[in-house]
Amino acid sequence: MNPPDTFDLSGRIALVTGASRGIGEAGARLLAAHGAHVIVSSRKLDACEIVAQSIRDAGGSAETLACHIGEVEQIDAAFRTISERHGRLDVLVNNAAANPYFGPIVDTDLGAFQKTVYFFMSSSSAKLMARHGGGSIINVASVNGVVPGDLQGIYSISKAAILAMTKAFAKECAAQGVRVNALLPGLTDTKFAGALVQNPAILKRALLHVPLNRVALPEEMAGALLYLASSASSYTTGTWLNVDGGYLTV
Repeated sequence: MNPPDTFDLSGRIALVTGASRGIGEAGARLLAAHGAHVIVSSRKLDACEIVAQSIRDAGGSAETLACHIGEVEQIDAAFRTISERHGRLDVLVNNAAANPYFGPIVDTDLGAFQKTVYFFMSSSSAKLMARHGGGSIINVASVNGVVPGDLQGIYSISKAAILAMTKAFAKECAAQGVRVNALLPGLTDTKFAGALVQNPAILKRALLHVPLNRVALPEEMAGALLYLASSASSYTTGTWLNVDGGYLTV
């Protein structure tokens, strides 16, 4: 007798934000490959459609949805659409984010400080999931939420807030069957991290703190997202999963 496939996501609806590139795109592709119907979301619908179409071309199921996670009105509209189309949501990957400022923390301006962190995406998802037996919320944070990065003060602060938010939501939403966990990527080769990865001097200094001594690929984060989205992690909530090449062990 074959054992059950605890990574099978067939029949599940998964919303992935910031899914037009990088970690979000890699995660969307892997969730779809394991049977999920993936809602590919970001601010730019055209970029999302390229990813969704490639998923469909590979035999998966995907649609697109434009949403700016910093605009509450857009979040409300997005969840009305999901509820009308599918009546449920099983997985949320909170990946869309902005690194608003790179420089001394004391020079951070108000506009940079006001960048949002996933709170209303999480609350809207938790409410919809609770109506249909639960689900899994995955917050893509960063190792910088534990160890602040050089010249990345406000970004690090926002990621630390996401880690605290993960535990708070996990504690309060468990009774409704909603699991909430965080992925902490290390240095990953994405457009988002381009200022670090593409500067040889900065990269060399950064890799001194990474035991595996290399930058990760976005696809190397996707396996953790699959685990946290699937039944394989059915007893896991309120945790932070480090995928950082050993950075936080140094």
